Amino acid sequence: MLKLENICKYYNPGTINEMCLFENYNLKVEQGEFVSIVGSNGSGKTSMLNIICGSIPVDSGKIYIDQQEVTRMPEFRRAQVIGRVYQNPALGTCPDMTILENMSLADTKGKSFNLRRGTDKDRIDYYRELLAGLGLGLENKLSVRVGALSGGQRQAMALLMSTMTPIDFLILDEHTAALDPKTADTIMELTDRIVREKQLTTLMVTHNLRYAVEYGNRLIMMHQGENVMDLGAEEKQNLKVEDILQKFNEISIECGN
Repeated sequence: MLKLENICKYYNPGTINEMCLFENYNLKVEQGEFVSIVGSNGSGKTSMLNIICGSIPVDSGKIYIDQQEVTRMPEFRRAQVIGRVYQNPALGTCPDMTILENMSLADTKGKSFNLRRGTDKDRIDYYRELLAGLGLGLENKLSVRVGALSGGQRQAMALLMSTMTPIDFLILDEHTAALDPKTADTIMELTDRIVREKQLTTLMVTHNLRYAVEYGNRLIMMHQGENVMDLGAEEKQNLKVEDILQKFNEISIECGN
């Protein structure tokens, strides 16, 4: 379970450029939910993810993960139970390291580092098995530098690496936005499979309204730091892309656009 309670966040406080992004914002995500999050630029989507992961602090309010308050817990400690995939495929992998070295690095997340070899040869077959599940032939390219792979291959690896160790939450920050449509569809199918197989509680920010409708069992639309739409599994079943577009248009009219 994840809970944000009365979150307040200001940017440039005390200056002429002061902006209130969140004021007493609340969100509760139950275990096993796959939440698709949409909204216009500046609505607070990515900032909310950053607050959950500990990338940016809050001015007030509380954050709970599995009943434990983590409001002041540093980002690296929250990362023990949170996997995150970014919009830029380059952020989830190390381009100058080989596929094997990247897999080994992800495999040691949360473990102590001793004086030992960086790559455990006993795990190579396991890595090949995981990579084969991607269906991209990467299991036969363990010695290839990740920087030489395509964006889709790197994003698939980033998704796999973020879920290699046991985690409770998967955070997807527009993780298909930098990909071509066909590759994006492949990554979304892979995402859905991993979420289901590992039964991960997932928050996915996306600008692709079709993905928001087709994937997940809950949909949230954000605007100016608030949830203006929050649909559960039953309501979401009959939702269409046109319904979300209509809500966007209503908001645009209210804002004078």
